[in-house]
Amino acid sequence: MKDKLIDLVNISKSYDGVTILDEMNLYIRENEFLTLLGPSGCGKTTTLRIMGGFENPDHGRVFFNGNDITDLPPNKRQLNTVFQKYALFPHMSIAENIAFGLKIKGKTQAYINDKIKYALKLVNLDGYENRYPGILSGGQQQRIAIARAIVNEPKVLLLDEPLGALDLKLRQSMQYELMRLKEELGITFVYVTHDQEEALTMSDTIVVMNQGYIQQIGTPESIYNEPQNAFVADFIGDSNIIDAIMIRDKQVKILGVPFDCVDVGFGSNKPVDVVIRPEDVELVKPKNGQITGRVTSLIFKGVHYEMDVEANGYSWLVHSTRAAQVGAEVGLYVEPENIQIMKKPESEDEEATAVEE
Repeated sequence: MKDKLIDLVNISKSYDGVTILDEMNLYIRENEFLTLLGPSGCGKTTTLRIMGGFENPDHGRVFFNGNDITDLPPNKRQLNTVFQKYALFPHMSIAENIAFGLKIKGKTQAYINDKIKYALKLVNLDGYENRYPGILSGGQQQRIAIARAIVNEPKVLLLDEPLGALDLKLRQSMQYELMRLKEELGITFVYVTHDQEEALTMSDTIVVMNQGYIQQIGTPESIYNEPQNAFVADFIGDSNIIDAIMIRDKQVKILGVPFDCVDVGFGSNKPVDVVIRPEDVELVKPKNGQITGRVTSLIFKGVHYEMDVEANGYSWLVHSTRAAQVGAEVGLYVEPENIQIMKKPESEDEEATAVEE
């Protein structure tokens, strides 16, 4: 296991009486690409700002390499932050923007010149030293902001939705650039986004947050394939989330129909939530389906067709590479391992409470 680099212990933060973070515990390993993912207002940016020293927690401590840095100002921490608004100085050349932090540290001009060339090459903008931010594209400005952070040789790069202002194609291109940079530099990335696809593409570890609590921590694969509650299942990708009854181990009743599954330990005749991803619902002949229904909508999405199938009073979302026309009767079949069973929360408090690992 990689060494623990950042450790947030019992972090709480409120603004004007509204709790943003509630007793959060989270650690980040060395050389990890960790993404804080969640809807607006869930506390992810506040978490990043507390790591960077731009906010102080009301309670709790921040440790870096085992040392308490809770009260250290940002410029005394071995972390650099890249914000969504790149905050480049418009009256300074690209070289001057990149050199700004190094000059404050009193580095020699020869050292600074070497670092500028190194950083520009790393972000594929060689020869841009004498240009000014105003004539650069959004993607180029974003790379310069990263170059400015890199030259300070941080152990951790904190990125607060840095791709949010870019168009789709450029955003996808920059995702791969950031992944490449992380591997080349060998530093830890902590990334904030509300974009699920971005998180799944880039991360080693995803932390799903909601209402100031951690809902789930895991790899992109485990977060997508094994969500721990309905919020995570609904927030990460498309899902069919259905009320069901766990009849016994490895059998669940969905919309009145028994389905085989692989889950155990939920008890007998207990209410549960079932998650079935739309790509895991197979369209078959009506006689071969576990449940039958009728197609009510059909949309071509490029790589697949998206269909709604009304079956037993529920509108199933189905993704398939072959289409069934609107009005057609179809059978639906789901393999046991593609049925994810989750315990139903017993209260709103339990629904919001963290699931931490």
